[in-house]
Amino acid sequence: MGTIVILGSANAVPDQYHENTHLLIQEGDRAVLVDCTGNPIAELNRTGVSPDALTDIILTHFHPDHVSGVPLLLMDLWLLGRRKSITIHGLADTVTRMKSMMDLYDWRDWPNFFSILYHPLPEEDQVAVLRDEDFAITASPVKHLIPTLGIRVEFQRTGKVMAFSSDTEPCQSVIDLAQQADLLIHEATGSSFGHSLPRQAGEVAQMAGAKTLSLIHYPTNADSEKWLREAKEAFDGPVSLATDYQRTEI
Repeated sequence: MGTIVILGSANAVPDQYHENTHLLIQEGDRAVLVDCTGNPIAELNRTGVSPDALTDIILTHFHPDHVSGVPLLLMDLWLLGRRKSITIHGLADTVTRMKSMMDLYDWRDWPNFFSILYHPLPEEDQVAVLRDEDFAITASPVKHLIPTLGIRVEFQRTGKVMAFSSDTEPCQSVIDLAQQADLLIHEATGSSFGHSLPRQAGEVAQMAGAKTLSLIHYPTNADSEKWLREAKEAFDGPVSLATDYQRTEI
């Protein structure tokens, strides 16, 4: 059975109860971190997940609230004695910037550092991110301020599907990624360029035929009842607000 752990649910401004949006997906031997911010080692430990279990990192876009934790995570894994490689997936532009950020730390001079494998992705619809006996993950560009990916995760052992919009205005790409998904995790920042209102997230879920909708990347001071009510006006399935350290078996 696959597992989805919300490691953060806030928009770009976190508080003591909400870290910036990022999540972990697990099945079988794969543990994939989707975006990386805050203090990743501490957050993983709080959820009972061994940081050394991480196999992949998917970076949806190069904004600080989605990538700022990567150097700290990689350094801490090295200090904890990691030896196996880790793969970082993202758009070619994101990967290039990620490499430049790591180079600022002179990481290549750190002795006995484990291998970082980069997997740059083209900015095209339905691109294969990874596929094995655990996951089939595809990605498509969504509509944000900078090049950004949404993803569709198919859990191979259960046949269940999760889609994640990342930061985006409502767009056809997310509708396509979320077709008949068991769970759509859609951003609900509110009225802001490059983002979505809760009602718009509900409309996307409805058009995609998703079974359930979880709102994420919302303001920490958001009126939760209002956010849920607006999404439910457009979507006739169950709607919830994602919360930090929430675990979903799928």
